[in-house]
Amino acid sequence: MPAVHDRGGWPDDTPIAREEHILSDWERRVDAVHQALGAQGIRTTDEMRRAIESLPPERYEALSYYEKWTAALEILLIEKGILSADEIDAKTAQLREQGL
Repeated sequence: MPAVHDRGGWPDDTPIAREEHILSDWERRVDAVHQALGAQGIRTTDEMRRAIESLPPERYEALSYYEKWTAALEILLIEKGILSADEIDAKTAQLREQGL
């Protein structure tokens, strides 16, 4: 049975958005981290694909393109022992407290 990422989107009458997407600052940062981790050999395209495709269908559907990248990078950094889930959660909480 195909997974959520295999279906190409739910069929509906919504038109396809064809305008250019201007990246926000956080999306640019995610892209920079993605590129840096790739340049260091910490992540590969296949690993990213596998991590994104491992997201539960409800989460996959709820996340934007760069949010999926963020989730995948988190999965890979934890799997590789570079960061722990607790470290990521602590930093996230700290940034939220600072209003970032």
